[in-house]
Amino acid sequence: MTNPLTDPYLVLSKVYQDGKYLKQALSETPIEFLNKPRTVKICYGVLEKDIYLSEIISYNTQKPPKAAIRLVLKIALYMLEFMEKHNYMVVDNAVTLIKKLGKDGASGFVNAFLRSYKLPPVPEKTDEKISLETSSPVWLVKKIRRSYKGEAAEILSAPSRGVCVRFVSGEQKYLDKPREETPFKNTYIFKNFTRDTGFDNGEYTFQSVGSVAICSAIAPCEKLLDACAAPGGKSVLLSGKCKHVTACEIHPHRLELINAYKTRMRADNITARLADSSVFIPEYENAFDAVLCDAPCSGTGVINENPDIKLFRKEEDIAELSEIQLKILSNCSRYLKSGGRLYYSTCSILPEENDSTVYNFLQSVKGFTVEEIDSPLAHRKTKFGLQFLPHISMGAGFFLAAFKKE
Repeated sequence: MTNPLTDPYLVLSKVYQDGKYLKQALSETPIEFLNKPRTVKICYGVLEKDIYLSEIISYNTQKPPKAAIRLVLKIALYMLEFMEKHNYMVVDNAVTLIKKLGKDGASGFVNAFLRSYKLPPVPEKTDEKISLETSSPVWLVKKIRRSYKGEAAEILSAPSRGVCVRFVSGEQKYLDKPREETPFKNTYIFKNFTRDTGFDNGEYTFQSVGSVAICSAIAPCEKLLDACAAPGGKSVLLSGKCKHVTACEIHPHRLELINAYKTRMRADNITARLADSSVFIPEYENAFDAVLCDAPCSGTGVINENPDIKLFRKEEDIAELSEIQLKILSNCSRYLKSGGRLYYSTCSILPEENDSTVYNFLQSVKGFTVEEIDSPLAHRKTKFGLQFLPHISMGAGFFLAAFKKE
């Protein structure tokens, strides 16, 4: 029987030590097939609880263990605290893994730590308390509390609701699975959903409910530009209501994702183009009826599905991202015909990236007015748009604003 800590260690070492995103690390690491669900659960769980697990280690040690030992401890602690695994099994496997890694000298420490560790006390200060309880960086807790007051802990601890699947055809054969209906046609959230040939045949695709909500609020048109399009989900869905979609992407490998996506879903009215949407393209000036700027952002609205964001995102990133967002939005506003509509979206819940970016855009670019939009997915109205929040919007944290070119 394979050591249950080995595969999670191999995957997570690429995240912690090599700086790779979890989904990339999972895809490129050979994992024992029979135990893959357990491995994926552990990997996501360790990253989701990283700050809490780190605090347990810090509270019970005089100096930080080396990286490999610290990672083994985090995996073991997650299994003990959140998976209710037998102590002896986890400890024995952790010690065995340490020895296999050539760290025999640390095996006694690992054994003693896991048999005798104590949980850290709950901090008295509110920010630190929420940080520990939700395993979120203190800087992020402070920002969320500033904007959402007493809802901060609920927002930061809102779990993923499951796998969101949007069907094009053949959905009836899947509807016997436990699922949650969304406000959108042919779109459901499943507790578990195993990909099969229906995916390859274009019968369905995986698309977050927040992404579907954004597309739902966009009006049909002749020519639409999706300015930051990869991996292509919004472009494909919008190709059903717009006569032609131009999908731009700055990275060549992600452009390939758009082409693969549109081919699989038979969306022949999409043209994918390698382009930086913050740099002006003369031939696009006044060329589109609608432009969607789904801008690069902090991802703070989708942490429940991408826990490595809490590991990699830094407070100083927010100001830099806001500058990029404004640059893309301002540049792409030049591509609209008179009377055309400009849409701005993020998967962030931070006002600095949402309403503040919109305000700065309206101050610096003249000739645009904010348009009223709505959505059947639960949301909050902000000064300029709609804010979807993880604890009220079926797990989704997205923002959308719309403008009309006068």
